[in-house]
Amino acid sequence: MRFLLPAFALLSLLFAGAIFGFFYAWVCSTMWGLDAANPKVAIEAMQAMNASVRNAVFAPAFFGTPVVLGVTAVLAWSARRRLAAAAFGTGALVYLFGGLFLTATVNVPMNEALAEVSIPEATDAAREIWVAYSEPWQFWNQLRTAVSGAALLLAGLGTLAVARA
Repeated sequence: MRFLLPAFALLSLLFAGAIFGFFYAWVCSTMWGLDAANPKVAIEAMQAMNASVRNAVFAPAFFGTPVVLGVTAVLAWSARRRLAAAAFGTGALVYLFGGLFLTATVNVPMNEALAEVSIPEATDAAREIWVAYSEPWQFWNQLRTAVSGAALLLAGLGTLAVARA
């Protein structure tokens, strides 16, 4: 039982880091690459990526991060590590609403709408579709990336508080 809290603290770091890294990669490379590509290719590639992301490798980090952070908060609270409990609990809530809920209510509907798009023959028409999708999608992705980074930071602070106790 003595190793349960430190193990969950490290697991929290791993999960929060995985989801932050996933969103961050879209910010600093994937979307810039798609924006630089032919818009027909960008639409087709994004449709394919969105169709493939719902998988058993992605799901634990996306859905499990608030659960792992929440369990770690409860364990920290039970061990009377109030600062750690507050950090992990806040991280769970921050990611739950600013990462998972935001994705489910904004990015996923945008992705589903793009999935229904037939790629037009004219490049200008494809460019209009891509720009109308890419610009708002990237704004919301940057927000969920920042929020996921905050959850990771809180998991780090919680882990430090556990280690110092």
